[in-house]
Amino acid sequence: MPFQLSPGVAVVEKDFTSIVPAVSSSAGAFAGVFQWGPVLEPITITSENELVSIFGKPTDSNFQSFFTAANFLSYTNNLLVCRADTAATNAVSSGTSIKIKNNAEYLTSYANGQGTVGEWAARYPGALGNSLKVSMADAGSFTNWAYADQFQSEPGTSSAAAAVGGGSDELHVIVIDEDGLWSGTAGTILEKYSFLSKASDSKSFDGSNNYYKDAINSKSKFIYWMDHTTIVGGSNWGGSLTTTFNNLTSAVTRSLTGGTDDLTATAGELQTAWIVFADDSQYDISLLPVGAVSSTVAAYVINNVAEVRKDCVVFASVADTEGAVILSSDASAVTKAMAYRNDLPSTSYAVLDSGYKYQYDRYNDKYRYVPLNGDTAGTCARTDYTNDPWFSPAGLNRGQIKNVVKLAFNPNKTQRDLLYKDGINPVVSFPGQGTVLFGDKTLLAKPSAFDRINVRRLFIVLEKAIATASKFQLFEFNDEFTRAQFKNLVEPFLRDVQGRRGITDFLVKCDATNNTGEVIDRNEFIGDIFIKPARSINFITLNFIAARTSVNFNEIGG
Repeated sequence: MPFQLSPGVAVVEKDFTSIVPAVSSSAGAFAGVFQWGPVLEPITITSENELVSIFGKPTDSNFQSFFTAANFLSYTNNLLVCRADTAATNAVSSGTSIKIKNNAEYLTSYANGQGTVGEWAARYPGALGNSLKVSMADAGSFTNWAYADQFQSEPGTSSAAAAVGGGSDELHVIVIDEDGLWSGTAGTILEKYSFLSKASDSKSFDGSNNYYKDAINSKSKFIYWMDHTTIVGGSNWGGSLTTTFNNLTSAVTRSLTGGTDDLTATAGELQTAWIVFADDSQYDISLLPVGAVSSTVAAYVINNVAEVRKDCVVFASVADTEGAVILSSDASAVTKAMAYRNDLPSTSYAVLDSGYKYQYDRYNDKYRYVPLNGDTAGTCARTDYTNDPWFSPAGLNRGQIKNVVKLAFNPNKTQRDLLYKDGINPVVSFPGQGTVLFGDKTLLAKPSAFDRINVRRLFIVLEKAIATASKFQLFEFNDEFTRAQFKNLVEPFLRDVQGRRGITDFLVKCDATNNTGEVIDRNEFIGDIFIKPARSINFITLNFIAARTSVNFNEIGG
């Protein structure tokens, strides 16, 4: 309370309503190879339809990346997708194709014009850009324009330009799916822009930028502006509203060409995409299915993302040493699975399943082998919704796998014993009971509570939530009041988790015994939180005991 020099009333408000916040435990992240979309720029995807819209449909080359992401999204609705940087290039109006990875690179290198590729470039790298056609017309070229009937009236002079003595600033632009690769029908209109302006200071009625370059760059899903047209009429475009702009002598129509695909990625390219997620201050993620990758890439993601962040779990699927699918008809299936596992580190921040499933690809009308890790990560996300993160995602209740025609490797009991002993979680098809994740181990080799998925995810939630709440203790005094405040913050949260079956008991210690004078003098604060995690049942023993009619059950242990 401030000191007062004369009589008066001072009102001081203090907030002691702090709580431990809820934290995300279902958000996924994935890096892979796609036909379209920004490169090395994670985008939040909420459905398979949105995945197709932003990153394109699956092909024979990248279907494993696509369906890993799509399968995860069949269980939940929150996945950050990062497209790997391969040799794919953007289609352009003329000249040699270039590469524009994402919007940040465009703003850095191309936003002021690029004089060698014509007026437009495809928004993203990929051969899909070759299906784009862009056409524009103004007052001098509208009458005979092939797309004039798509607009209500011809462009002319905007009221804003007329008010300051300018003229002929209006322009129509249309984007066409020339070959039908986007819509399925050649000539389909993808985007229309009416009454844009050639003036760099033009504004729309709502205050947004109406300069044709900026309006298209901010709104289009398909193209970037690269330069004013070299057709007679474009020489003074980009001036102010006071300019009387030159008109085109004819409509300018450009088919974009030169875009190329590269739908395979090296280990290094995938690692570059995955390392984007290492920044925990930028991306709030919990579940990381890695798709069909070598043990080298899987180990890299474990060591450089999950083990660094300490708040997410990597999900991988075994493959043979050449990266091919392990089939159950192969007598060495278990040996190959163990070889893959042995290339990975011992860690509680990773989960390994037994392989691939066979599923239908509706986009190409064929069946594909796809890694199961998108599904195993998905079962964790689904468990978050149906129960809590500290429940096991395995078993007949919560471990059901979707969209399975058959398993590439359906391990029998003997094989399951060998796999599980080595930390590999079998996915099994049971007649009449579906296909099920039938194990909940992490890759931690040391016997510990953390060798189970539910315990690792329990501690991720507890650590993340309490650490977030604890930030508000920074720069307070390390005294009895602050320590009591901390305990009053944490203990109700842990009681709630206990009531929801996540832990069996807990103790919060934050007093003078662990915050000694030496600790206080170092400007530190220590809270010790003891947790007894709940354990999932992995083994059931049922004892059936036959007894004579005359025997009392109490006499034989009943």
